[in-house]
Amino acid sequence: MTPSESRDRAALSETTPKHVSISDEHDHDHHNNEHVFHLKEAARIVFVALAAAAVWFRVWEPFPSVSVIGIVGVLVGGWPVFREAVENMLARRMTMELSMSIALIAAVAIGEFFTALIITSFVLVAEVLEGMTVARGRSAIRDLLDFLPRTATVRRADGVAEIDVAELVAGDAILVNPGGRVPVDGMVVDGHSFLDQSRITGESMPVEAITGSSVFAGSINQSGAIEIRAERLGRDTSYGKIIEVVEQSERSRAPVQRLADQLAGYLVYFALAAAALTWLITRDMRSTISVVIVAGACGIAAGTPLAILGAIGRAARLGAIIKGGLFLETLGRVDTVVIDKTGTLTFGRPEVQHVMPVEGIDVVVLLSVAATAEIRSEHPLGKAIIEYAQAQGCIVIEPDLFDYTPGRGIAAVTNGSVLLVGNRLLMVDHGVDIAPKFASFSVATSEVFIARDGTLLGAIAVADKVRPEARAAMDALKGLHIRTLILTGDAEPVARAVAKQVGITEFEANLLPEDKHERVRALVSAKCTVAMLGDGINDAPALAAANVGVAMGSGTDVARESANIVLLGNDLSRFVDTLVIAQRTRKIIWANFIGTIAVDVIGVGLAAFGILNPLGAAFIHVASELVFILNSARLLPSADRHALARPVLPTSLEH
Repeated sequence: MTPSESRDRAALSETTPKHVSISDEHDHDHHNNEHVFHLKEAARIVFVALAAAAVWFRVWEPFPSVSVIGIVGVLVGGWPVFREAVENMLARRMTMELSMSIALIAAVAIGEFFTALIITSFVLVAEVLEGMTVARGRSAIRDLLDFLPRTATVRRADGVAEIDVAELVAGDAILVNPGGRVPVDGMVVDGHSFLDQSRITGESMPVEAITGSSVFAGSINQSGAIEIRAERLGRDTSYGKIIEVVEQSERSRAPVQRLADQLAGYLVYFALAAAALTWLITRDMRSTISVVIVAGACGIAAGTPLAILGAIGRAARLGAIIKGGLFLETLGRVDTVVIDKTGTLTFGRPEVQHVMPVEGIDVVVLLSVAATAEIRSEHPLGKAIIEYAQAQGCIVIEPDLFDYTPGRGIAAVTNGSVLLVGNRLLMVDHGVDIAPKFASFSVATSEVFIARDGTLLGAIAVADKVRPEARAAMDALKGLHIRTLILTGDAEPVARAVAKQVGITEFEANLLPEDKHERVRALVSAKCTVAMLGDGINDAPALAAANVGVAMGSGTDVARESANIVLLGNDLSRFVDTLVIAQRTRKIIWANFIGTIAVDVIGVGLAAFGILNPLGAAFIHVASELVFILNSARLLPSADRHALARPVLPTSLEH
């Protein structure tokens, strides 16, 4: 992308109203860039014709005939290079366009017209291939945009009509037929259907949509027709916010990009200094020109942003939004990963693990008594028991009396019977004998005892379930030689049990939010590069203190706002995938740096000693540039969108 194109996109983002269709905005921007592209194409066509004529005259006519064609051909074909060189000079930037312009002018000055034409053709071919590669790098945004519908069927006072999405307004009644895509965020006001919201919420199963249900742009209607009242449009939708974050990330500059620009400038100074020294020693203009031509930094100047662009796009497709090149670069250096337990390693909601009635008591009776006592409770353990009992088809009735004792449990009365549901302390308070079989529970579970009229009926074990992919993700981090530890506010026995299940040996429990923050700060102060994974409000301080904060997509808005990377959905393996992408990006960029320096040093040496002529120098310059750009292009997402992991979006991503 040229500097002018970047400015156009930035200005467009600032001036376009948020209610405008993001697809139309992107098309407008594309047409502006296409205009510049056509001008360059015209210059290339003229150059090709002139170069062909030069070859003809070189073979069949005297050499002077080539001079006029050669000069015109270099001026026309080299116009993009000369223009950028002038722009960079005015901005006081030393770039390869300037050194290449000097080489072309010098070649023409000493009568190397045919050589100048060939060099120009090499440069133009490299520019075309580079442009094609960078265009492929922007395919992540295009694929996101292509998933949104461009038209919508709207019911208004004047009837039903199909209109452009950009013409929608809040409050419009939108009709979505089976197989159609939802164009806005809104609420179902009529109809019944099942929606595929996997790209938005991460739900693998279709979600039932009834009157009052919220729906999100990008959902696919799988069955019945529904009518939706539009609430959020364009960039205000969940889908729009994700696209906006990806666009801003691709425009951001990582420190390594500034390093690449500095290195490119130093290599230009090196080439010009080596050329001046060659001229002073040899007085050979051809060798001097070869020195200027062979030294190139375009591979790193173009390859570095291309690598970052490709990495951010690939991560977006895999289900992670990186909010800038800085965080991608930092993630590639991470050596310590700190993880919150609840909602990150676990689902963050209690589930019934075991139901253990005493001898002679039926499981259904035990669950019915427990759920009846808990029916008015707001406690998470109570809700888990009620959901489980209802799923088992148990009869649950309202108790006549209900009394909750904090830290103990519930005492309820129904049909004259006293029901007790709570912990050991509640049983002791009411003189209920706990059988030896309930002497100990797993340290990872919460024990809930159930008694009726002073007699123990049994117990229920409730626990927060570990995510199925957590162990594999933690093993993968070990394979990458990254230190992992858990920081949690939960009790030490529970933290120990979860750490054992996922294969982590380091953990700290009973931590307040400020304690987590201090632990992360201490690790950063100890020169560790820390990534912190969390999902709740209590994780926000630690996320902000880490070198890279990573929020689960199902977490709170505060956590996502505090984070530098958002995992879209709840799959921990996406973090590992993103970490691998970041590490690979860093390796590729540094390989390009080292390779460019090596090629320049060797090439300048060969050119200075007259071993390399201008044509050979141009070939090495362009070939090495393409090698490094193609090396960076390995990070670009696959063109086959069906082969990609399905990206999912959180329901809110304010920033």
